[in-house]
Amino acid sequence: MNAYKNWLLVLLIPVVFSCSTALDDYDSTTPEFNLPRYFNGEVTAWGIVQDYSTKLTRRFCVDIVGTWQGNQGQLHETFYYNDGEQQVRIWDLLISDDGSVTGGAADVIGQASGGSKGTAFNWQYTLRVPVDNSEYDLFVDDWMFLLDENRVMNRSYMKKLGITVAEISIFFDKTAPIRKCS
Repeated sequence: MNAYKNWLLVLLIPVVFSCSTALDDYDSTTPEFNLPRYFNGEVTAWGIVQDYSTKLTRRFCVDIVGTWQGNQGQLHETFYYNDGEQQVRIWDLLISDDGSVTGGAADVIGQASGGSKGTAFNWQYTLRVPVDNSEYDLFVDDWMFLLDENRVMNRSYMKKLGITVAEISIFFDKTAPIRKCS
């Protein structure tokens, strides 16, 4: 019986790993995601946070203002949570000649890095998240998908020790006139 289990495991490993997503999977998709083109000016987004059991724990709206000078950009994000909390995150971004993106913010540990292919942008970083009277450093695997020139869908997976502890879904819209959170 152990031989049967071992063979089953050997057969399942390629299936499990083939389910993982890589940025190259989106190379030929359109429309093409261009970070400074999309996040230039005002954008509003709405999102939810789900815990490890997929239970909805928070809702939020975020007003974003993006500014660019050449390959350097800044995203000023103001979050409005349904429980009354407000939070500001300011991203400083740099796009390298090869198209890769690096950046940081006050609550990001180290440097964020990522890039885009086709319609997708993938961004990875460690975020310091306050919970009650503690802080946790969580790895974030952040995926954005350009739907059209005005809309982006975002899925973020927050992990601790390789285990997903929260998922965030965000819908970005910059259709004029911009609908602000406040």
